[in-house]
Amino acid sequence: MPRRRIGFWYRFAAVICKPPLVVLLKRDWRGMEHIPAEGGFITVVNHNSHIDPFAYAHFQYNTGRVPRFLAKSGLFRKGFVGAAMRGTGQIPVYRESTDALSAFRAAIDAVERGECVAFYPEGTLTRDPDGWPMTGKTGAARVALQTRCPVIPVAQWGCNEVLPPYAKKPNLFPRKTHRVLAGPPVDLSRFYGKEMTADVLKEATEVIMAAITRQLEEVRGEKAPDTPYDPRRERIEQRRRTQAQRQRRRQAEGQGT
Repeated sequence: MPRRRIGFWYRFAAVICKPPLVVLLKRDWRGMEHIPAEGGFITVVNHNSHIDPFAYAHFQYNTGRVPRFLAKSGLFRKGFVGAAMRGTGQIPVYRESTDALSAFRAAIDAVERGECVAFYPEGTLTRDPDGWPMTGKTGAARVALQTRCPVIPVAQWGCNEVLPPYAKKPNLFPRKTHRVLAGPPVDLSRFYGKEMTADVLKEATEVIMAAITRQLEEVRGEKAPDTPYDPRRERIEQRRRTQAQRQRRRQAEGQGT
């Protein structure tokens, strides 16, 4: 299936966004040869800064295969931003509603039309203290197994040095380098033909996240933790710690009376 043309809105967005990105960031981009020249596929990318979607879009725009991101539905509603989001073919995500699954249906349709859909499988900025990828959500695996399309793992690093996760002020100087490494397709063939149960999707997601992490290890020249940060597990542990602290306080108060 031939690639979709970039179109007016994407070119217009590039005219606006590329100049400040070129000024703000140096570039060390590798692995563009792994981006398919034709046909539908998905990219799975780590997320460590509020500005990295723009920098990553710049990388992939330069490959000639523009990404369709999944983004909050509120961004599509009004004004210039809404028009740009609709015009560039981004995919709205309706959280906590009866339309929540429509994003995945739209992603499958886009891949089957020969487009690229870019997933941030962590679902949010990483909360890992050292910036490594967290455990992933299963949306990318669901689309990949449904369509059997190529899944390209991409690691990026550098935007987080300009604007760290959850920071309010950027660190512009000295000029930082945006490092990107795209890898060969993730092999998910052993999951093909299986019923997409929660366990199958979880295992396929772990394979995807491991591939992204390996790419980031190469970019950073460091070894990632053996166990990825799990926000759900951390919330459970935090509740246990809070309950234990309350228990100790109650015991101390009882001993003091």
